[in-house]
Amino acid sequence: MAGIKIVTDSSCGITDEEIKKYGVSIVPLSVMIDDTVYVERETITNDEFIKKMASSKTLPKTSQPPLGKFVDLFDELGKDGSQVIGFFMLEAISGTVHTAEQAAKLSKTDVTVIDGQYTDRALAFQVIEAAKLAQQGADKETIIKRAEFVRDHTKLYMGVVNLDNLVKGGRLSRFSGMLGGLLNIKIMLVVENGELKVHTKARGLKPIKKIYKEIADQMSQIKKLGGVGISHVDAPEMVENISNDIAPFFPKEDICVRETVPIIATHAGMGAFCLMYFSEDED
Repeated sequence: MAGIKIVTDSSCGITDEEIKKYGVSIVPLSVMIDDTVYVERETITNDEFIKKMASSKTLPKTSQPPLGKFVDLFDELGKDGSQVIGFFMLEAISGTVHTAEQAAKLSKTDVTVIDGQYTDRALAFQVIEAAKLAQQGADKETIIKRAEFVRDHTKLYMGVVNLDNLVKGGRLSRFSGMLGGLLNIKIMLVVENGELKVHTKARGLKPIKKIYKEIADQMSQIKKLGGVGISHVDAPEMVENISNDIAPFFPKEDICVRETVPIIATHAGMGAFCLMYFSEDED
């Protein structure tokens, strides 16, 4: 039956249950660990990736989906006359959105490609809201407008406790990496307008923990939280701390906690953790 179908990439922090429930299609990225290539969500899970990364000899490499995979999926979804809206991870960390744009021009289907300006659960917030409306029969304009509202009211804060992967991946200079190792520097990254920025540099984890408590205090003032997610790279203690800080004003069982996606784990390294949420409050 013709309608509007929602597509995203495998960096999106949507659960398997939500994929089935809301009929979302996934275009998978690939990741290479010690010369072995895996397909995200198909031949490797987030948990498996992190375990392999911890013991890998070299930094894993992620690859965006090939152009043909996008075209094939778009064509298949549009066979019944449906339109497609695709939400993809921020351009700042991957060219996936641009490959999707190229594929949209080649596809026989009417495809709208959107840079979600986030990844992980922060991208999933948009995807899920869009998919809900699509199931209800909403038109393209309504779906995109709702997704933009969610995007513009989303926050993402990521703590990086080990700078090695950022240095190896070229995200920080080697000097900055040495400085981090010598002085026990930790950083907090934020995403603003689709750009990854350093929010805080601190010596040791204690100041970062304090900032997360302050963020939780700010969240407690929000009239209605639309969703909360915590992703991490083998950092259960920080997950528990952040969950406990949020629990007084947002049900703990409704917080989506998961091991983060491979592309984020690769850049952020072991021990990283990320808090994401969106507000339904009007500006």
